[in-house]
Parts: sequence; C-alpha cells; structure tokens
Amino acid sequence: MVKKTSKYGAKKVATLSLLTALGLIAFMIESLFPPMFFPGAKMGLSNVFSLFVLVLYGLPEALLVVTARTVLGSLFAGNVSLLLYSFTAGMVSICASRVLLFAFPRVSLLCVSVLSAVVHNTVQLLVYCLLTQTTLLFGYLPYLVLLGVLAGVVVGLAVTYVVKAIPLSFFSGLLGWKEERNNEKNQSMED
Repeated sequence: MVKKTSKYGAKKVATLSLLTALGLIAFMIESLFPPMFFPGAKMGLSNVFSLFVLVLYGLPEALLVVTARTVLGSLFAGNVSLLLYSFTAGMVSICASRVLLFAFPRVSLLCVSVLSAVVHNTVQLLVYCLLTQTTLLFGYLPYLVLLGVLAGVVVGLAVTYVVKAIPLSFFSGLLGWKEERNNEKNQSMED
C-alpha cells in the first residue's frame, strides 16, 4: 500500500511560514526608514525572502509567500491601499522572475532580481497611473527603473550569498530530499 504524501507537509509549511515572517519583519523595519529618493521608494529587502522561496521551492510557494507578506504587511502598516500596489506588483514580478528562470536556466540570481525589481516598480507605477487616470507620472519611470536596478542588485546579492553560503545538506533537510531518497530506496527494495 502506497501512502500519499501531502504537497504541503509540516516541514514545508513551517519553513514557508518562517520565511514569510522574516519577509514581513524586513518589510516592517524598512517602513520605519524615510523613503530613499522618491515618496514610497524603498530598497525592498523583504523581496529577498520571496526570491529565496522561488529558488528553493518554486512558483506556487513563492506566490503564496508574496500574498501572505503583502496582505499582512498592508494590514500591519495600516495602509490597505498599499495592497493594490504591492500585491499586484509582487505577483507580476515573481511571475516574471520564474519566466526568466524557466527561459534561461543558467541566468544569475542577480539578473533575475534586477529584472524583478524593475518589473515591480514599473507595475506599481502603471497601477497608480491607471487608478489616477494620469500619464504624467510616467516621467518618473527612468528614475524608478534606476532605483529598481539598485534594489535588485542588493536583493540579488543577498540571495546569491545565502544560496552559496549555506551548505547543500541544510537545503536537502529543509526540502525533504533525504526522506524522498529513503522512500525511493525502500520502494526499490520492495519491488
């Protein structure tokens, strides 16, 4: 008799919850600092955890983390209108990251992060322009792209460092690779 395993086991739920909480903490700490150059401009350090989840688990889990982080972040910050911009831009940028990783499997995380940050800023500006029905703010796009490149480099370097610095055995324990290998060995012995 083959026992079915849940797609979201306890270890996976705990890991995703922890990474979501860390992203939320980074968001809340970052919201305490004044904007970088433009109103609302931030480094986006909470995106380190979203990109890490995308690399570690995949798109569905990354979308789940982005959803939880943006909804809880807007509620904790007391700014529900933030949800319109952050949620939309977060979803589109994480999907763009996945498309880039799928189309070019050997692309660096730094490149993926820069693309994601630029897409995030562009989508937020687009949402704002659609809501206010003004196109004058598209003049900010070159500055937002530049800020996106800077933020993307910081986030990309952080994720690259974490992925390279933490041993593979840690990730295999987190992802349950050892358990899967043991199950495969047991299955082959039974056959």
